[in-house]
Amino acid sequence: MTVSTESIESVQQLTTVWRTLVLDHDAEADVRDLPGIAVRWADSRFGFWNCITLTDKGAGAELLRNRLGQAADIMRAKKHPGFLWLFEDLLDDKARSALETTAEQTGLQYAFPGTGMAGDLLPLPEPAHPDLTFTRVRTDEQLLAYADLQSRAYGFPLEEGRDGLTGSTLWKNEIYAYLAMRGDQPVACAATIEAQGRLFVAYVATDPQWQRKGYGEAVTRKALREGARATGLTRATLHATAAGAPVYPRIGFKPNTRIHFYTLKG
Repeated sequence: MTVSTESIESVQQLTTVWRTLVLDHDAEADVRDLPGIAVRWADSRFGFWNCITLTDKGAGAELLRNRLGQAADIMRAKKHPGFLWLFEDLLDDKARSALETTAEQTGLQYAFPGTGMAGDLLPLPEPAHPDLTFTRVRTDEQLLAYADLQSRAYGFPLEEGRDGLTGSTLWKNEIYAYLAMRGDQPVACAATIEAQGRLFVAYVATDPQWQRKGYGEAVTRKALREGARATGLTRATLHATAAGAPVYPRIGFKPNTRIHFYTLKG
């Protein structure tokens, strides 16, 4: 089978960006490229910093079973839980048909869906929203606000989000991270980071009480615009949750591969 270049790009963007983010969080994090498995695991209380993905192209059912078993064993050896990201387009038809059963048999449970997206869409015009101003994250206080928006949006305890982000110089200096401000209140956030000649959109979130007002889209446009202005890049990628999937095509992103997120069975 032939795997699309966009799907391969999506996997490579994950492994590249998460290497940077995880090592920023913990210089001694478990960052390994094993046969068919990429480990990017900070063992942080912030679960998104603990990531494994499968990297074989065109994996069949038996290889999938072996890789999922290996991945589950790695996850069991860790202190804190995390996620296995599985990019569906990397599997052949038999492996896709067997995925649900195979995951269950190897001790994994389905968590939520995602979608890989990409587009040649930069530069973007200056975003405008009548309710908002935009502030780049430069201080510890602003980074704390960014972390708390993540926790509220994704249902993490506040201390877990703070453990994942606070204290980082990378986020304050090298990542184009922005807060959308409604007056003096942070209501949404988004960031872009340069990776292999692309801008990767990371950690878009809107406070639940302010959702469905266009705030997430507006701040994403701001992070993309400023990242593109600084780097000169014209292509961007991201991994969307179900909540974000309808938003990004309005900016110019096109879906490619479905992503399945798994955790260990409780």
